[in-house]
Amino acid sequence: MTERITVAVLGAAGRMGSQAVTAIEQAPDLQLVAALGSGDSLEELIEAAPEVVVDLTVPKATEDNVAFAVDHGMHAVVGTTGWDAAKLSALRERLVAHPELGVLVAPNFAIGAVLAERFAAVAARYFDSAEVVELHHPDKLDAPSGTARHTAEAIAAAREQAGRGPVPDATASDPDGARGAVVDGIHVHAVRLRGLVAHEEILLGDPGQQLTIRHDSFDRASFMPGVLLGIRKVREVPGLTHGLDGFLDLD
Repeated sequence: MTERITVAVLGAAGRMGSQAVTAIEQAPDLQLVAALGSGDSLEELIEAAPEVVVDLTVPKATEDNVAFAVDHGMHAVVGTTGWDAAKLSALRERLVAHPELGVLVAPNFAIGAVLAERFAAVAARYFDSAEVVELHHPDKLDAPSGTARHTAEAIAAAREQAGRGPVPDATASDPDGARGAVVDGIHVHAVRLRGLVAHEEILLGDPGQQLTIRHDSFDRASFMPGVLLGIRKVREVPGLTHGLDGFLDLD
């Protein structure tokens, strides 16, 4: 029998973390060696010695958690939000001293959401207008979501490669911010509503037509295949990978 991959979960008592613990325990090729909550010390990771650390904590803790894992020779799979360009750059620099390690920072672990983003980037080359609407439960700490930001960045990059100019918008006055956030020139709107889990709608428009790409996660179980994929692949991909699409054969 092939030796199992040893895994530790940080944020194990949370909504995502608890499901990840169950998914890992049920996977025949993985072995859970630590499940840490907010009151536990990261020093417990040293004794447990996992090959892969899964961080599903909170934005204020995730950067230090991943730094600890990398500095102690552990690969990391990260689903916590709050990883802006500056934090990703700092992580890349840290990994230079550990060229054998891989870290995946995934704005979304749902395979459907990753595909929606890729489809949107392909379509964005052919439409004048593009906007993103993300809808989440009201307990979510950040807005716009990391998924929506990542999607907007992908759309903007695709438009630039296609030689498209700015998205048309004649708005001259918006004192209340009704047009939403702007990410690389793409408007992003955030909805927080009780009963939702994680949803994204990408709107693309051209004269006489509209294309809508939508993904819905109705249960956090939808994220688990992506979490397990990340654990299985991260050891094979040194350095920083931003987005689960880096582990999928989409080309």
